[in-house]
Amino acid sequence: MTMPFGYVSPEQVMKDRADYARKGIARGRSVVVIAYDGGILFVAENLSRALHKVSEIYDRIAFAAVGKYNEFENLRMAGVRYADLRGYSYDRQDVTGRGLANVFAQTLGTIFTVESKPFEVEIVIAEVGETSDEDQIYRLTYDGSVGDEHGFVAMGGSAEQITQALQERYRDGMPLEEALRTAVELLGRDPATGEQRTLVPAQLEVAVLQRDRPRRKFRRLSSAALAGLLGLPGETETRGDATTSPERDTPPPTSLAGGSHEPPGPAPEPGDGQPGA
Repeated sequence: MTMPFGYVSPEQVMKDRADYARKGIARGRSVVVIAYDGGILFVAENLSRALHKVSEIYDRIAFAAVGKYNEFENLRMAGVRYADLRGYSYDRQDVTGRGLANVFAQTLGTIFTVESKPFEVEIVIAEVGETSDEDQIYRLTYDGSVGDEHGFVAMGGSAEQITQALQERYRDGMPLEEALRTAVELLGRDPATGEQRTLVPAQLEVAVLQRDRPRRKFRRLSSAALAGLLGLPGETETRGDATTSPERDTPPPTSLAGGSHEPPGPAPEPGDGQPGA
């Protein structure tokens, strides 16, 4: 039986899509998620003050991503709508990190197999529990694969090197200061040469899911708070809000149009994704 002209085997198509997505994700700056004694810490190298890589999804659930901004922002907004609808229809306790991870996995898997271009994204869904044993961290890749991570996870360009270092340095019950300094140090290390860069608070986006906060656990750390935790002189400018300010809104996820990775341009004004919160 002769093959039609231009035939490409399904295995080759999937391989090409996976290579394409991995290359896009590798161009993004890394994000580190670490469980500490009081909750879960998110640290990202992010020069933009408008476009967030770490966001709140619901009361005790947060979202972190690397890759193409418009694609993971579409996923975030879809997650917010899912969480709002489920919490309103049933109960706020029914919105879980596991449920959100399953929804994102189905979406990414469908896009990877059906669409001509996969999403160039990698995301983490984290949920803080009443105790550290109840904390949940899920890592989702471009093809919809889900991994249940324990303690820490790194994504983006230097993820492999950062993961290897965290395997040696991470320990259960790390205080916030130690976890933050470890993450910042590893983000500033050049994976090719091993040279160490000094990252200042203005270059970082940092947030926590803080276990002892009432109801809404998500909190962004200002530059002044970061300077204190890192033992640096205070800065006059701050990034974002030190409170649980809502994320910036974008159009609903109806387009797979391309865009630059982590673009530096402005974003629309913030919109609230939490009804009555």
